[in-house]
Amino acid sequence: MRIDVRLFAALRERAGASRLAIELPDGARAGDVWARLGLGDEPAGLAVAVNRAYADRATALADGDEVAFIPPVSGGAEQAVAPRVHVRMTGEPLALAACVAIVEHPGAGAICTFAGTVRDRSRGKDVEHLDYESFDEMAAVELDRIARAAALRHGLLAVAVEHRSGRVAIGETSVVIAVASAHRGAAFDGCREIIEELKVSVPIWKKEHYADGAEWIGRGS
Repeated sequence: MRIDVRLFAALRERAGASRLAIELPDGARAGDVWARLGLGDEPAGLAVAVNRAYADRATALADGDEVAFIPPVSGGAEQAVAPRVHVRMTGEPLALAACVAIVEHPGAGAICTFAGTVRDRSRGKDVEHLDYESFDEMAAVELDRIARAAALRHGLLAVAVEHRSGRVAIGETSVVIAVASAHRGAAFDGCREIIEELKVSVPIWKKEHYADGAEWIGRGS
């Protein structure tokens, strides 16, 4: 099977390329990739990601997978660690402060948040309330995937995402996101990516209720 490998920082310089393609036998695992690169001994503290999610060396690989090697940051003074990720679907009211508390981190120089609230007018109609329906088990898995992918891509330290299900009144919060990172740019970018991707791929449906009826609203709204 063919595996795409991504390398960064000193590893990229050592290999002379940021991307490599290698062939591995069926049944290979993430721990088998480094030896095939011919780059010498594996550096201490090296983290591995499979398809943009942190993984351990025993993770099974499939044809077309992407394996990234994440070197220690700050020249090796710190070791790369998997970000802390919290996701939840709930029928209870959401509290942004609670998500901020979850992502607080001693290495964070920035915490960025987003709160989506229910507005009283949409598509030229007065809205009375919303009903959210979700495939809860799949939604939670997809939220976790989105959060971890954004954390990996932007170097986030911690992510918290919570989304309502059931009836949500005007002015109430339907989704909250909090991300922590060392720098503000990554925090802004990661937070925005999570909400944009959430609207597209998480199986959550919204029904708007008006004085004269109701309407299911399409994906991405």
